[in-house]
Amino acid sequence: MSIIYDFSGKVVLITGSSSGIGAATAVQFAKSGANVVITGRRSDKLAEVAKQCSSVSPKQLPTLEVVGDLTNDEDIKRLVETTIRHFGRLDILVNNAGGLTESQLNDSDFYQKFQNEMQLNLNSMVLLTHLSVDHLAKTRGNIVNISSVAGLRALTTNSAYCMAKCSVDMFTKCCAAELGSKHIRVNVINPGPIKTLALTTSHGMTIEQNDALFDKIGSLTPVGRAGLAHEVADTVLYLASDHSRFVTGAQLIIDGGMVAANAFSMPLSTKN
Repeated sequence: MSIIYDFSGKVVLITGSSSGIGAATAVQFAKSGANVVITGRRSDKLAEVAKQCSSVSPKQLPTLEVVGDLTNDEDIKRLVETTIRHFGRLDILVNNAGGLTESQLNDSDFYQKFQNEMQLNLNSMVLLTHLSVDHLAKTRGNIVNISSVAGLRALTTNSAYCMAKCSVDMFTKCCAAELGSKHIRVNVINPGPIKTLALTTSHGMTIEQNDALFDKIGSLTPVGRAGLAHEVADTVLYLASDHSRFVTGAQLIIDGGMVAANAFSMPLSTKN
């Protein structure tokens, strides 16, 4: 029997929610009655997700759309301010925004790529969490961070991304230890290969190329396939709910057994 979640009256802020895992998570929360705040750089994509959220919301609640770039500190501050001004509270923060750029140490622009990876995948999360703590303390809320199996295993073409995600894992544990006294739980999810269309926009791939890549990587997992965005979203809702009220500082790996089987023989690469 599936778990039925009720987030009625809760305000949920999800970053990187214009596509992929973030969008699927926003829809799941909306379906469970939450007031949802979504954010991303493309207003057209946000509008599509907002429409999906409202269509499944039990009370057809409107979704708050905030266009912004999380590599910009002012946009992060505006995101929090807009959320609080609109709803007056924040119950759940889902730090999902991230991105991957292939990099190797002998690349001429390696250090710039490293800085960009850290800014998007780690620094933005740290600042947003910092700005949200007081609001989450008032509601005894919680935080779910989205990391990656790349934070657990070294990849030969993505060292900067691996370092950023490894830092996300430790940041989560530090937050859990520090914020427990404020009744704020903090957990992290480490997805493996999750089949989305993100690479079609970030790397200029066709849908066919995108599908072929995920099929290839998914074949490395013991279950023989890539994961789906809604499968990660289901876990986000579990960690954000009272069903996990004694869970904090935990890492949940959603990878079809990839880490357990040490199935990393193929570099994670967008190149054929």
